[in-house]
Amino acid sequence: MPNAKLKHYLQLHFLVFIAGFTAILGELISVGAMDLVWYRMVIASILIFGYMKYKKLGMRLRPKVLLQFVLAGIIIALHWITFFEAINQSNVSITLAMFSTGAFFASFIEPMIYKRRIVWYEIIFGLIVVLGVFLISRGELHYINGMILGVISALLSSLFSVLNGVYIKQYDATIISFYEFISGVLFLSVFMLFKGGFNSQFFQISWMDFLYLFILGSICSAYAFIEAVKVMKYISPYTVILSYNLEPVYGIVLAILLFPETEIMGANFYYGVFLVLGTLIFEAILKQRKANKIKR
Repeated sequence: MPNAKLKHYLQLHFLVFIAGFTAILGELISVGAMDLVWYRMVIASILIFGYMKYKKLGMRLRPKVLLQFVLAGIIIALHWITFFEAINQSNVSITLAMFSTGAFFASFIEPMIYKRRIVWYEIIFGLIVVLGVFLISRGELHYINGMILGVISALLSSLFSVLNGVYIKQYDATIISFYEFISGVLFLSVFMLFKGGFNSQFFQISWMDFLYLFILGSICSAYAFIEAVKVMKYISPYTVILSYNLEPVYGIVLAILLFPETEIMGANFYYGVFLVLGTLIFEAILKQRKANKIKR
């Protein structure tokens, strides 16, 4: 049993690393945020649909359940749009740092959806994360637009993560992911049709952009999203969201290595990031001790 639990935690952190790499791809891809998300969700939907056919998974859902997945899919699309636009408005490091506020939002959202009492230390950890973000932002206010978009992205991410934590108790992760992605595609398609987004320039993308988009849609979306939903069967949504605070650490290290001219920040930025990381480690220790006491 302990080995199984360790396996799920290792899998979770591999997914967090993939999430950090997603921001790098967002920096490399030259198309706009909304176009990027549309391509990402289309590629992921096609791949997941093929996998469902191969596994002969049933696709019928009750209208009420389908509506829930549609809502989550729209939230995911908006989360990704704000995430990649935050990168455009600032850089990878700022966006990922703002994304760490997800734990603070989750500490309120999860109790409301699960109808349980708010745990005091989750609020404290969330506030410490906010303090870390304050340190990060002190010397980087010229990136204010990117910061705001990053925080909005974190809020949306926390919301759909907690919702998926509810859905996974009754439905297969692949089914959930497919309907959420295809809902996001339809939502964006309707919006872009009214805005005239589907023009000749939209479909003229370079081979390198297409390669990055395919990696984004397959490994970073279809695979990572299904596995992230699955892992919520064994690890609480709050712990999953707090673990994703390591995404800035992985992503920032990669960004500094790949884009040193734009990603090296001031001292306060790194103090804030280390504060977030310390919060994650302490939270994991506290929850493990609490779990051990319950077993006794």
